[in-house]
Amino acid sequence: MTIRVILADDQPLIRAGLRMLIDQAPDIDVAAEAGTGAEAVQLTRDASPDVVVMDIRMPGMDGIEATQLITARDPRARVLVLTTFDDDDYIYGALRAGASGFLVKDMALEDILTAIRVVAAGDAIVAPGVTRRLIAQFSSQSRPGSGPRELTGITDREREVLRLVGLGMSNAEIAAALYITTGTTKTHVARLLTKLDARDRVQLVITAYQAGLVRAPH
Repeated sequence: MTIRVILADDQPLIRAGLRMLIDQAPDIDVAAEAGTGAEAVQLTRDASPDVVVMDIRMPGMDGIEATQLITARDPRARVLVLTTFDDDDYIYGALRAGASGFLVKDMALEDILTAIRVVAAGDAIVAPGVTRRLIAQFSSQSRPGSGPRELTGITDREREVLRLVGLGMSNAEIAAALYITTGTTKTHVARLLTKLDARDRVQLVITAYQAGLVRAPH
């Protein structure tokens, strides 16, 4: 099955570079390109892509507003945000808007393709370092003046899995840490998504911080 992608970036050279990269992948196809956030919203409605690769800084409607409109219309929509290391404030907004992950513009080309595949599969990019730092900061700001979020309805094992998800671990790493199979880990993660009403792994990480299962990095 081919993954259909919309590229949204106001810089034609960036879009051209991403298209050249994606054209080399037999399982990913560029369905359309957008130069503004408004174009991205309209093209998403028209083309129903699997993933929207969204720049944040664009003229007129920026990537955050576009992401919010896209995910509000279709909760299943997957937006992968293009960012740089100094975009923290923008990323907090993108998280609130429903982004499923982040691409750093200077990351390895193969990692970009992997990120698109992961998000298209319904998961999210929660990379140690950039994303974990951003999510930690986001979660600490999102509940001002309140204590840790209370978690109800999850088992002790699910709580431990949630903690490890919050640390940015993959399913394979969680399985190894808990001496369980990867399949069992996937089942725990799926149940957590349902019980905590989280759209993807990014929101599970946020929940882990809000619940105090993981300490925000300083």
